[in-house]
Order: sequence, then structure tokens, then C-alpha cells
Amino acid sequence: MKKIILVGCMVGALASCTATEKGTAIGAGTGAVIGGAVTNSWGGAAVGAVAGGLVGAAIGHSSERRGYCIYRDRYGRTYEARCR
Repeated sequence: MKKIILVGCMVGALASCTATEKGTAIGAGTGAVIGGAVTNSWGGAAVGAVAGGLVGAAIGHSSERRGYCIYRDRYGRTYEARCR
């Protein structure tokens, strides 16, 4: 019963997050589970959480502005526009 309540709270907390935040949370959770299972230690779970969070954030960020690229104008300023 505790696991069901915990999962329900996590889903509710992620409902209002951006794609980057969701990707980070899901990646960190998955990385912690896999890292802990493979190494059978808390240290492995911590390393897995960090690695999974970084990868999840990168994937989440790339899906937020699909079709947009970052360009630099002749004055050095950056801006976003549709990819060419």
C-alpha cells in the first residue's frame, strides 16, 4: 500500500513539470534503481541517479523546443529560430 501511495505522489508531483524536469526526475529515479541493482550498494545508486538525471535532462530539454535551433547573429547575440 505504501508503494502505491508513493507512486501516486510522484505522478502528481510530475504533472505540472516541464519536459526537462520530468526527464530529469524519471532519469534520476531509473538510474538510481539500475545503479543500486547492478552494484548492490548505495554508492552505485547515487552514481546511477546522477548519471540518469543528466541524461534525462538532456533528453527532456531536446523535446521541449522541437524544430528550433539556437543561432548567433553578427553581433554575438544568441536567438532561437526554426531550424533551416
